[in-house]
Amino acid sequence: MPRLLVINPNSNTTVTANIDRALDPWRVTGVKIDCMTNDAGPDTISSDEDAQRAGRDVCAIAAKARADAILVACFSDPGVDMLRGQTARPVFGIQECAILTALARAPRYGIIALSERAVPRHRARIEKLGLTERFAGELGLSGYSALAVGQSDAAYAETRTAADRLRGLGAGAVVLGCAGFGPKRAALEADLGMPVIDPVLAGAAIAVGALLG
Repeated sequence: MPRLLVINPNSNTTVTANIDRALDPWRVTGVKIDCMTNDAGPDTISSDEDAQRAGRDVCAIAAKARADAILVACFSDPGVDMLRGQTARPVFGIQECAILTALARAPRYGIIALSERAVPRHRARIEKLGLTERFAGELGLSGYSALAVGQSDAAYAETRTAADRLRGLGAGAVVLGCAGFGPKRAALEADLGMPVIDPVLAGAAIAVGALLG
């Protein structure tokens, strides 16, 4: 049975539990999916320094794990490039996977981040991946944790407003720029009437496909 390791680079175990539940539909494929929390990480990755430190932690966790593929479940893909240089196993990052999924659904995509502070970090990743041509833009919320963004009604209202603004900028699909958004994805897609991409689900779909292909 192929094994997929999903690493939450932050230390919030409730976020990890939400990710784990969201991945249940992929378990019927026969892939064993294990979710792990980076206990040494911050509660929410909110700065470049957080991302760099978490990236090193991700590499250390992956080095000790029995897995056939690895999915890093944090937007900005901390540690993904480093890990790809250290292992022959396929390594996936949810930002990259989410954008590729959005591009399969619409001519242009936009991103919603937890805060404006995250936008330059995400933009740097987009430029490194060469995925700027069909990028409509990114908007940050007023600043929520990875846990709160999937639970707070106020966060949902801001997310809904940001999504409408992205549509006005030409986005045909909205990418949620944090693993914590997941619990609100379906409601947001129903309200908007346009594709809303949960990066964790997008990453899992690509990773499971690679393991079974």
